[in-house]
Amino acid sequence: MTRAEMYPSSATVSGDLEEKKRKQPAGLAKDGGGGALVVTTGIATWVVSLIISNAARVIIDENGETAWILRFIFTVLGYATVFLPCYVLIHLSQRHNLHTLGGCQWRLLRLILTGTTSEVVAESDLSPARLSNTNVQTLYQKALSLFYCCAGLQVSYLLWGILQEKIMTREYTDGDRIERFTDSQFLVFVNRILAFLFSGIYLLLTHQNVHRTPLYKYSFCSVSNTLSSWCQYEALKFVSFPTQVLAKSAKVIPVMLMGKLVSRTKYKNYEYATALLISVGMTAFLLGTGGDKKGNNVTTVSGAVLLCGYLIFDSFTANWQSALFKDHKPSSVQMMCGVNLMSCLFTSASLIQQGGFFYSLSFAARHPIFIMDCLLTAVSSASGQLFIFATISKFGPVVFTIIMTVRQGLSILLSCLLYQHHLSSLGILGVFIVFLAIFLRMYYAQQHRKRKLEENEISAGKV
Repeated sequence: MTRAEMYPSSATVSGDLEEKKRKQPAGLAKDGGGGALVVTTGIATWVVSLIISNAARVIIDENGETAWILRFIFTVLGYATVFLPCYVLIHLSQRHNLHTLGGCQWRLLRLILTGTTSEVVAESDLSPARLSNTNVQTLYQKALSLFYCCAGLQVSYLLWGILQEKIMTREYTDGDRIERFTDSQFLVFVNRILAFLFSGIYLLLTHQNVHRTPLYKYSFCSVSNTLSSWCQYEALKFVSFPTQVLAKSAKVIPVMLMGKLVSRTKYKNYEYATALLISVGMTAFLLGTGGDKKGNNVTTVSGAVLLCGYLIFDSFTANWQSALFKDHKPSSVQMMCGVNLMSCLFTSASLIQQGGFFYSLSFAARHPIFIMDCLLTAVSSASGQLFIFATISKFGPVVFTIIMTVRQGLSILLSCLLYQHHLSSLGILGVFIVFLAIFLRMYYAQQHRKRKLEENEISAGKV
């Protein structure tokens, strides 16, 4: 190395600086103007949300039936304080190509925009050994694996459903003080942060394909996912748990309606017939539970609206995740980790704004058993998600749907036994019709796929 190389002159250094400045994106030449805009957007959104929240608290009635509308508005405003600044940051970054720069902050920005911290993405490492292991399993090993998956799903989600109903509908006592927990957002936050930890640890301990999904794309299904969970918890204040479970089972009806109206999708005759059976079963169930006089929450307009909100947000989540799987091909656990990471950011911002952390922690201090209920709910939800991915990857969606359908029936039975929900003969008949329609739908769908596969094989043989 020459002396000139070791001790460059000031002219050389200034020339290098000028060269870097010329290569620097135009958006950075304004002395951090983009960063100031992002910070300003965040602060302005936060202040506006706080003003609206505090003004609305004057008129909110926590015991009123329409109070959930204001809580929903507060929740969305809390999400906006994270979503809008991130949108501005992403817009500026894509416009000025900031994610091509070096440095830790730009590596993080590159992760948000491209899904990886490196500019060159390696090809997915699909290990043949791992693929072959699934093919050499004996019948006993497959049966044992199916038993573990089935038991894991049943235990996880049955426990989750029982505790969910307990937290949102039962009273906690502290001496002479009797109160109910009302903050659905905190339960969503606890579930999401534990699911993020579970999936993150799983990703660290197992081999995964290279992650290629931009983190910001998880935010859309994250918002819809958290809002669907919020609607689900809030609905329990107005409808019974069995009604909520049956409504989830009937979500095929709005999906078909949306497909027909929006996508002009054509459905088979058996799909129309089973949808009609589900409608008849739901009507019979609701009529059969109308005479319940044991103090259960009656089905109200608010409950129906919240259940519709759950179905809409849940349908959007599924469709958006399907698009991400198709476009970027993340693994199921990578999807779980990314969605739950964004959900933690959204829910924590909303809780801080609404004072949800203070209320929930104060409630937990007065009722220690509530802490155990929350933790068990979060653990069962997170472990259930892992069992879902394991079941679908090993046995396919049909087996998974059958297991979860059985779980829904057991959830209704357990809820009626533990919390004394009254079901008349007509209500029981309605439950039977709904689950019969679901099983018929799965059976005919499987038969249709088999016939189509045979027709393809025959046509291929003729060619």
